[in-house]
Amino acid sequence: MNPWKDEDHFVSWLRAVSGQSHRAATRGVGKRSAAHPHRASIALKMAASTLRVRNTYLGGAVSPIRTRLGAPVAIKAMAAKLARLVYRMLRYGMKYVDRERSSTRPNTASDRSPQLKWKAAKLGFHVVEAAA
Repeated sequence: MNPWKDEDHFVSWLRAVSGQSHRAATRGVGKRSAAHPHRASIALKMAASTLRVRNTYLGGAVSPIRTRLGAPVAIKAMAAKLARLVYRMLRYGMKYVDRERSSTRPNTASDRSPQLKWKAAKLGFHVVEAAA
């Protein structure tokens, strides 16, 4: 792991995330993707695409990104996250400790009620709680 200064350089080398600056994006410079992506990058993207059905911390992290930005962006973002985890494991010998999905997502109606009230107010509805 010595060829890379840090995990960001490793992720960039894998081309797991787009590294275009604002200027390059507006001028149309460098918009073509790599002709032959790294095999490791392909493997990380395949692993990231299966995370949404897993009941793990990483599976819970992919759902909000997928909802907001779409599946392709979520897969690239999770592939980059996996690449950073792989780099830390190989470089520093860190072990991956998985947390449960419940730590990232609300599971009960009482946890979700403020968010639902906010969404209803944004749509112009007034929420009245019913007696139990």
